[in-house]
Amino acid sequence: MKNKFLWIPFLLLVFGSCSQKPGEQQEVLEVESGVETTENYIKVGSVEEARDFYTWTSDRIPMVSAHRGGPYPGFPENAIETFANVVKYTPTIIELDVAMTKDGVLVLMHDDKLDRTTTGKGLVSDATYEEIQTFFLKDEDGNVTDFKVPTFEEALIWSKGKALLTVDIKQSVPYEKIIDAVQKTESEAHTALITYSFAAAKKLHSMAPELMLSVTIRNEEEVERFEETGIPWTRVIAFTGVTERPQQFNMALHEKGVFTILGVLGNLDKSAIARGDQLYNSFVQKGADILATDRPIEAAAAIKTLAPSKSSKSKYFKK
Repeated sequence: MKNKFLWIPFLLLVFGSCSQKPGEQQEVLEVESGVETTENYIKVGSVEEARDFYTWTSDRIPMVSAHRGGPYPGFPENAIETFANVVKYTPTIIELDVAMTKDGVLVLMHDDKLDRTTTGKGLVSDATYEEIQTFFLKDEDGNVTDFKVPTFEEALIWSKGKALLTVDIKQSVPYEKIIDAVQKTESEAHTALITYSFAAAKKLHSMAPELMLSVTIRNEEEVERFEETGIPWTRVIAFTGVTERPQQFNMALHEKGVFTILGVLGNLDKSAIARGDQLYNSFVQKGADILATDRPIEAAAAIKTLAPSKSSKSKYFKK
């Protein structure tokens, strides 16, 4: 694989400088490292290409999924500017959250309330889109940025030809509105929908059978229950939970042609911080194909050596 995942030795030092604006932080980062960043894109042009991309092969390229878009100091969660920052360092899947305003606009927001991630207060569902646009996003440390809450449609348009998306649909959001937005922006190829039950997966598949689904499959019983839904394995990415699964289980999913996503966000990310980022390599070596992480830049840098020199998937990775 010719794409280079760029590792920045002074990452933590520069990111700790919260008094600067995000754009200024990025400039300092590049100067101190002596390395220029570049965009690392994943591009699938059709639903057929998306299925091919997500069909497991022994020469697959291990990669990361940026949880809530990959927030770092100065770059808040669920912000398009944050997505753009991550793809400067690594090709990525962007995991984002979609909520709905009082007047029915789909926006990127994880929490039910505005308080933690914006300068606003109260429930997202009690605020109109116009009201939300008067607020600014805050980063993980609570620092106010210049960035605004984006709409789901804006994220879909931005990501086309740049990154794949997995969409976490909040309970208050009708599936119909999500599917309408995906179809309106012709984003079927690069959008997968996250489900938390087999009933939800079955419903979404019946509504939009062309879309890929992220489905939680953590053991043999859940494999059997998924097969009972009638959803083809060619439409599924298997989220195997937030604890490591046996290598044999991952291999069994691979034999069905299924990619596995291991959620290293939380405890496993903390273990990597404590024990060293080489821990991410062990997850991949035991059969995790995609690492869903709060540390996408660091995790991608660690696993880049595991990418095969030649891969049938390379055609989807662009600079």
